[in-house]
Amino acid sequence: MENLLGLLRVHVLRGVNLAIRDVNSSDPYVVIKMGRQMQTVYDRDFFSFDDKMGDAEFEIGSFLEAVKMHLGNMPSGTIIRTIQPSRENCLAEESRIIWSNGKVVQNMFLRLRNVERGEIELQLEWIDIPGSRGL
Repeated sequence: MENLLGLLRVHVLRGVNLAIRDVNSSDPYVVIKMGRQMQTVYDRDFFSFDDKMGDAEFEIGSFLEAVKMHLGNMPSGTIIRTIQPSRENCLAEESRIIWSNGKVVQNMFLRLRNVERGEIELQLEWIDIPGSRGL
């Protein structure tokens, strides 16, 4: 436990306007890979290979900087930082890093790439673990 810094929880809240890969609908699921924080959306198929429904990348550097600030005395709902959409990120709209109920949280809408349409709404949440050395 002494090597553990804490936990990064990634909530996949919803998909919006996702591409259809089956006859009438799709059964989407998300694969999240750390390293370049890439996520890929797939359509689950039982009789063939799963169909890729797009991908997106996001960075967590600003999020981790906010965690390192140790904002324990801030009021809940305080906006720590706002990140604007740009060519370097897949944000569909601005994303805010917020101090919420004693945790650093970031909500983001990511526009999927390599597909005709679709967005994914995610929420990042940092969880401190008692006994961990923290960031």
